Amino acid sequence: MAVPARTCGASRPGPARTALPWPGRGPRPGPGARRPPSGPPRPLLLLLPPLLLLPLLAAPGASAYSFPQQHTMQHWARRLEQEIDGVMRIFGGVQQLREIYKDNRNLFEVQENEPQKLVEKVAGDIESLLDRKVQALKRLADAAENFQKAHRWQDNIKEEDILYYDAKADAELDDPESEDVERGSKASTLRLDFVEDSNFKNKVNYSYTAVQIPTDIYKGSTVILNELNWTEALENVFIENRRQDPTLLWQVFGSATGVTRYYPATPWRAPKKIDLYDVRRRPWYIQGASSPKDMVIIVDVSGSVSGLTLKLMKTSVCEMLDTLSDDDYVNVASFNEKAQPVSCFTHLVQANVRNKKVFKEAVQGMVAKGTTGYKAGFEYAFDQLQNSNITRANCNKMIMMFTDGGEDRVQDVFEKYNCPKQVRVFTFSVGQHNYDVTPLQWMACANKGYYFEIPSIGAIRINTQEYLDVLGRPMVLAGKEAKQVQWTNVYEDALGLGLVVTGTLPVFNLTQDGPGEKKTPCLCSQNQLILGVMGIDVALNDIKRLTPNYTLGANGYVFAIDLNGYVLLHPNLKPQTTNFREPVTLDFLDAELEDENKEEIRRSMIDGNKGHKQIRTLVKSLDERYVDEVMRNYTWVPIRSTNYSLGLVLPPYSTFYLQANLSDQILQVKYFEFLLPSSFESEGHVFIAPREYCKDLNASDNNTEFLKNFIELMEKVTPDSKQCNNFLLHNLILDTGITQQLVERVWRDQDLNTYSLLAVFAATDGGITRVFPNKAADDWTENPEPFNASFYRRSLDNHGYVFKPPHQDALLRPLELENDTVGILVSTAVELSLGGRTLRPAVVGVKLDLEAWAEKFKVLASNRTHQDQPQKPIIWPGGLNIPPSTALPQLGEWCPFYPTTRLPGSGEEGLGLSPSPSSPSFSTFQDLLCVLIDDGGFLVLSNQNHQWDQVGRFFSEVDANLMLALYNNSFYTRKESYDYQAACAPQPPGNLGAAPRGVFVPTIADFLNLAWWTSAAAWSLFQQLLYGLIYHSWFQADPAEAEGNPEARESSCVMKQTQYYFGSVNASYNAIIDCGNCSRLFHAQRLTNTNLLFVVAEKPLCSQCEGGRLLQKETHSDGPEQCELVQRPRYRRGPHICFDYNATVRRGRRTLHPGPLPSLGRPADLHLASSRRKIPQTVAAELPSRRRWASWSPCSCCSSWACLLGRSPKSTPTPRAASERPLLPLPRPPRLSPASHTPP
Repeated sequence: MAVPARTCGASRPGPARTALPWPGRGPRPGPGARRPPSGPPRPLLLLLPPLLLLPLLAAPGASAYSFPQQHTMQHWARRLEQEIDGVMRIFGGVQQLREIYKDNRNLFEVQENEPQKLVEKVAGDIESLLDRKVQALKRLADAAENFQKAHRWQDNIKEEDILYYDAKADAELDDPESEDVERGSKASTLRLDFVEDSNFKNKVNYSYTAVQIPTDIYKGSTVILNELNWTEALENVFIENRRQDPTLLWQVFGSATGVTRYYPATPWRAPKKIDLYDVRRRPWYIQGASSPKDMVIIVDVSGSVSGLTLKLMKTSVCEMLDTLSDDDYVNVASFNEKAQPVSCFTHLVQANVRNKKVFKEAVQGMVAKGTTGYKAGFEYAFDQLQNSNITRANCNKMIMMFTDGGEDRVQDVFEKYNCPKQVRVFTFSVGQHNYDVTPLQWMACANKGYYFEIPSIGAIRINTQEYLDVLGRPMVLAGKEAKQVQWTNVYEDALGLGLVVTGTLPVFNLTQDGPGEKKTPCLCSQNQLILGVMGIDVALNDIKRLTPNYTLGANGYVFAIDLNGYVLLHPNLKPQTTNFREPVTLDFLDAELEDENKEEIRRSMIDGNKGHKQIRTLVKSLDERYVDEVMRNYTWVPIRSTNYSLGLVLPPYSTFYLQANLSDQILQVKYFEFLLPSSFESEGHVFIAPREYCKDLNASDNNTEFLKNFIELMEKVTPDSKQCNNFLLHNLILDTGITQQLVERVWRDQDLNTYSLLAVFAATDGGITRVFPNKAADDWTENPEPFNASFYRRSLDNHGYVFKPPHQDALLRPLELENDTVGILVSTAVELSLGGRTLRPAVVGVKLDLEAWAEKFKVLASNRTHQDQPQKPIIWPGGLNIPPSTALPQLGEWCPFYPTTRLPGSGEEGLGLSPSPSSPSFSTFQDLLCVLIDDGGFLVLSNQNHQWDQVGRFFSEVDANLMLALYNNSFYTRKESYDYQAACAPQPPGNLGAAPRGVFVPTIADFLNLAWWTSAAAWSLFQQLLYGLIYHSWFQADPAEAEGNPEARESSCVMKQTQYYFGSVNASYNAIIDCGNCSRLFHAQRLTNTNLLFVVAEKPLCSQCEGGRLLQKETHSDGPEQCELVQRPRYRRGPHICFDYNATVRRGRRTLHPGPLPSLGRPADLHLASSRRKIPQTVAAELPSRRRWASWSPCSCCSSWACLLGRSPKSTPTPRAASERPLLPLPRPPRLSPASHTPP
């Protein structure tokens, strides 16, 4: 009895098949292969290895259906390989293009990329660029210090006395609810005209500076008006700097009072909601104003801290975290009777964006209970700071304590842990209460810290950033040694310049005596405050222009990193959305796929070393669907005078490149004519890469329009014009001529329809993509820039033929698939060997007709019986010639199976390859699943018509069990990584009740109680209600989050990416998907010289074996577990120099020990944050001026000097010591906060 043959064709009516319980498990060749789930217990006979049963099942006479034998499927695979290779040899034109290059050898030269020379030259160019900005910074900082020193403080200065351009004036006048409109501002605001400047991507005025004052700062305060007065003189210095260096972009002075003066003038980019931009919270200001910090934040969560007070504390901690940069280290703990970390971090961790996010989320879960235990909180904090077994900043050390008040001073703790006063203590009294704040004041004053009050939400922002002034004092004491330019991380410019880095330089207060006061010899010391930070922006695009663009090839690139390992330059640095409040911190190991070799390279670069290394590594494709294993050469050098290091990456095949030498103008004109649209019908359509060929060339996203602009410009100038890039133009014109010769020699005389081809194409390093015939250009969707086309870059990195199926997100029905519209790209690189130098200057390929090749695929994976074998060659649809000798003398095993005797598209009947419905053997045929899958796991071809609409989809979405089996048997390997630059829609806040979140809700009994209306709770609730009404956020978002900036509409997020690539299995392989009665046999084999896997499998009999589905789509993720990552932090280095209170310079350098200084505590009612929230001018006029005095007295703890605090709001005066020290000038202009000063 003959065994019915198995086929890969469409199903036909036949005998019913009984599902057999396939025994055992298939062999697993690769290490780490996963076992599929086992089925129910089976008889002993059925537990025999499946390979022993396969011959029995396939033998004649066996009462089962035969699965094609291995040598048969290997034969099918060879036929597929031969057909693909034949088509590519005929139409790809690889060999012919090599000959064309050799025939035109006199038209180009082969140049060499010397990595060490290249990277050193680029590093030198970047150093020169930044050095010019450094010189401008120093001129500005010196001028600012001199202007402020010469300025005379004016107590009676008026708004109408100051003339300046208010950058937010236009937006405020357009807003009828603006307070300036309501109040009627008396300031003399300039009205300016602006011109568009492409360098700034904005309208600017080069004759004036602009001033931006934060929303919560009162413009009319004496402090602000004096600041505006003396900084006006900077305008001339800004202008002179630009005259000396026209490439300068934004020049900015960020004042410690919150005023920002920048040049050139441009209107402020006001957000739709409230603008809470404050220069003092910008990354560049924070980095320039202080040295790195080790900070421990401890939060009182005792039972007395509840309702609004607890909410204020949570918001305050979050705002405090925002004042930290990546050079800082932090931990947050809560305490009552005992202290414990609020998050999973058990020690200080780097204050990067992801770690701060963990803290902010954890802080929201704090619950108030128990009693206050300051001792537990401070002992925990000191233990954290004394832990030397971890990575930390090892510079300024400080403890920030948030509490509602207490009586214990824990003097014994300070004497035990901090008698040398190496740790500063800052205390914050939060909420409205009647507790005695003297202990909190003493703690801060006795430990060189600062005391603040945060009675309401309006005082949070200003009071959580004031401590930066304290940390700036050691820098002032260090003098010139601290005047060092620092370069920041990459961040988003607030004025729309895009991604920038900023050079920063602190500006010191050089004044020594107050005006009108008698000089006291013992007190003629320099003021110890930073006036602000001077900054100059450098756009990343300006730095990129210094790097070689097109000589490195499609896969070569330049990158740069800083001391944190964050990239400054990298082709993968492409944040989809940017938060102007946070720097763009993409680590080098996250920009690329991490491995041990790259870790070593990164460490060496951070250490400032030179180096070169060739490594084998994994790279993602441009479309992030594939992973390739490639060879790369890494070369790196430090950029002197900066914190950056520069690297160069070159594939081995990019060591050499072509440089056209078209001196013959007649030949130039001849080749140029092939760019004209009039030649496209005969020579094929030409796409040119949208590169900067000439300065006057207008860019366009539409390639047809860009080509038109290019042709119009070339009619006016020559390729040798000085305004054009001669290298790019000559190479473009040369490649135009070379690809035209390919059309003439190969493509024009071939009938593409005969071989079921939609198009043939060639793309070159010179920027030409030629698609033939011209009509095929209508469906061409690849990037016209070859260096940005995924098929081009992958073809260079892979040997052989690279298949690229169409990327289909949405399902298409077979009836919607039309001929000449859906195609599969097959491409390969053209490798030249000229004089022993190897390079790959072009990629050629074909575009297969999906439907026709799906039918052809059925034929190629087949063999026929003697009865059905034809005696003469058969010309199949599409021109495939299969001689009779190719059929094997075997039973009727074949993949294709046609439902009728008419071949699709052939017009012929009865060719003998399809049994007719009346054929005796017809009813015994059974179909198989035959597919081609590419190296990323995407479906390329299938013999099942209903799967044609799924070509291009990840195969797990087509057949989950089969894809899982391929993965478990090591045909595929998975690579998971995270994209930290993705953009996600914001999550709407959830409201759990009718009341605002986190707000104390009084009961009816409270309302009826007269005493309640005079309590702090009532006053606090009233303030919260007022704030909510003003900011329109009562029932919406947290007030601290309602800033109206762009990230409120869209925020950055982490996406998990998964790619698959070929594993270790290269041979032909049979296996079984073990699932009891639903078991399936399959065969898989790699096709030589392609990126394809040929799979033959039994079609699934039932859906009971849904063991698991592999996912390839990008998914939202929280990223890797931060709690685990901090246990093995990546290598980094902080700034080379540190300025703290005890030593201005560390790491083996000179050490300065300043004499005894008064501690920095100051009463909260003197914090003149100058809020502009409806503060009467009479109040501002009465506020203490810059030259007012405070009193100091010795503190009993370790003989340090401590301040005597004045009157705090709603509290009695603090008693002063009997013997007072001489009066010392207040370090900075006082500021008015609505939370700390009540208008009379």
